[in-house]
Amino acid sequence: MSEHDPVLRLVQLRKSYQIGTPLQTEVLHGIDLELRRGEFTALIGPSGSGKTTLLNVIGLLDAPTAGELYLNGRATRALDDTARTALRGSAIGFVFQFHHLIQAFSVLDNVMMPALVQGARDDAALRRRAQELLDGVGLGGFAARRPNELSGGQQQRVAIARALLTRPPLVLADEPTGNLDTHSADEVFALLHRFNREFGCAVLVVTHDPRLAARCPRVVQLVDGRLAGAADAAG
Repeated sequence: MSEHDPVLRLVQLRKSYQIGTPLQTEVLHGIDLELRRGEFTALIGPSGSGKTTLLNVIGLLDAPTAGELYLNGRATRALDDTARTALRGSAIGFVFQFHHLIQAFSVLDNVMMPALVQGARDDAALRRRAQELLDGVGLGGFAARRPNELSGGQQQRVAIARALLTRPPLVLADEPTGNLDTHSADEVFALLHRFNREFGCAVLVVTHDPRLAARCPRVVQLVDGRLAGAADAAG
């Protein structure tokens, strides 16, 4: 993949459910979208517009019905489950509204989890990388704690560190500030922007918060399963 190629490219992407039945419904109607390395993009749209479906397809958690999704230049629609899982683990970092930290493990172990799931060894180098990310999100002194000993904002910062452990070219953030107060939301959003600049990853953030969307250099709107247009935010 050339550094000038898009990290993500959707070509006439469609997604239907209950295919072949009288209840067949198409949710995504021919989506075309590109995200390039270093881009920070907000995905907005009303409830029921298809944002969650689109994010699941982009995240390789669900397969499109038609069209193609290219990730790092690789076509993904025909991949089997094993190949899809491997590509998702190496190329995509996830930050969800609910951080999904594992309470039985320490904060440091949670950050290391994406690499461990991919078969990496729990060695000094991996622990050092995870610790550096915790330092980067301001939680270096919390490595040995359990997630339930942290505030909601702190847990979401751990989730950001976890998403970045494998240095993925694409980070997907689904309402990452939805459960946070304004101050914590601003901190989390600032961290996403900072790592976007430092690591050069493409970031796609789904948000209902117009205040946060306005801080994204690019805003894409989804309405009734179609992209209604893209715009550069004013700041």
